[in-house]
Amino acid sequence: MSTNQSGLYDPYVSRGEQATGAGPQSADRTRKLNEEIDDVVLQMKDNLKKTSERGERLDDLQDKTDALATQANGFRRGANRVRKQMWWKDMKMRMCIIVGIIVLLVVIIAPSVYAAKHH
Repeated sequence: MSTNQSGLYDPYVSRGEQATGAGPQSADRTRKLNEEIDDVVLQMKDNLKKTSERGERLDDLQDKTDALATQANGFRRGANRVRKQMWWKDMKMRMCIIVGIIVLLVVIIAPSVYAAKHH
């Protein structure tokens, strides 16, 4: 088990380095550890940047979704209005046809009834 100068266990310090203090291996190991820490810090910064960009993209997507939902509601209201207009138009056409048939029947039947009464 390795202990440092204060007597505490340190897994990064070998027994030979404890006796000599800071040697060339200690400086090399420290430099490597600092490089690893710098790499980890850069990776963390990159991850935070990517997370922030992802959040912005999600916000944009949410805005687009809200706009699409609003447009869908407008489309549905417009479609219902057109459906009702077409129903009334169809109903008016049916009424015109029924009235036309009644008038035609009156024109055909009325003269024959009138002629039958006068004979």
